[in-house]
Amino acid sequence: MSNKYVEMGMRSPVNLTWEVTQACNLRCTHCLSSSGEPSKNELSTAEALDLVEQLHSAGVFQINFGGGEPFIRPDFEEILAACHARGIMTCISTNGTLITPELVARLASNRLVAIQVSLDGAVRGTCDAVRGKGVFDAAIKAVKLLAVTKIPTSINTVLTTHNASEVPAMHDLATSLGVSLRVSRFRPSGRGADNWEALRPTPTQLLEFSDWLGKSGDVRTGDSFFSLTAQERQGLGLNLCGAAKLTCCVSPSGHMYPCAFLQSDHFEAGDLRTSSFQEIWDNAGIYASFRNLRIHSCEDCTRYDQCHGGCPAVAWHLKNDINGGDPECLERCVTTIADNQRSATA
Repeated sequence: MSNKYVEMGMRSPVNLTWEVTQACNLRCTHCLSSSGEPSKNELSTAEALDLVEQLHSAGVFQINFGGGEPFIRPDFEEILAACHARGIMTCISTNGTLITPELVARLASNRLVAIQVSLDGAVRGTCDAVRGKGVFDAAIKAVKLLAVTKIPTSINTVLTTHNASEVPAMHDLATSLGVSLRVSRFRPSGRGADNWEALRPTPTQLLEFSDWLGKSGDVRTGDSFFSLTAQERQGLGLNLCGAAKLTCCVSPSGHMYPCAFLQSDHFEAGDLRTSSFQEIWDNAGIYASFRNLRIHSCEDCTRYDQCHGGCPAVAWHLKNDINGGDPECLERCVTTIADNQRSATA
């Protein structure tokens, strides 16, 4: 293996996101992929099972399944079973509306599965405004079914301007249901790009969330908020973008990308129908560029060692430049608020 990154020891991602289908029974306004109808040329069952074999051979530890709605795919449980038979951990992101007692009983028989149910508000009105009428109640029902099993279960919420004030209440809700809370960052991709200005949190809300997050050690964020991470949470997660280093994304049609928020032709690393997973991971030029990415414009910032320039996906979608630094980092939030206050008093 000649790739410099591979020579350093990382011959495969620790985990990856696999969007198994574009099909979804909801039309959430913040959806990262504009899910709805199935995409053209989605991987067949045989192709999906072959990919599981390739990921197992590569040494991938965990697959995070998303969509669309994974459970809408007829062969999804067969794909899960193949993963579990090979010892691959799986985490399923679902809207919860298709969760039934029978499905939960089947899933609970395996110790390698975890589930996160999307819920975007502590009250019905807030959540349903984003996800659709009746979704709040359906998601709560799903969480309750899962919470009484041994399946590790979490509520996942995407932070928006409409639910930012409800995050502490969502934490209380999750605790009362016996599950954990995970907060994800809203990024301007897919349908979320169309509703960015209406849904994006304000700088003040982001700072308030960062402050609350620093006091809430049991709340998980993945790497979503490393650009907002307070000093109190250092060591609880990544402090830099893991795209093409620790993780990557596979689309429903078998194309590979650095992450789920950069699924466009510009960032395509390869096609699994024409190249193997390992070949793409080792040799893709776009992956090499992310592995060598260093946000020089942020190096003089006092928080550089904490966020390393933030999220390249947000920088790309808002500034068309992955090298430009995260426009929503903690320091820029502070600067924006100060500028607005000066303008108001001028």
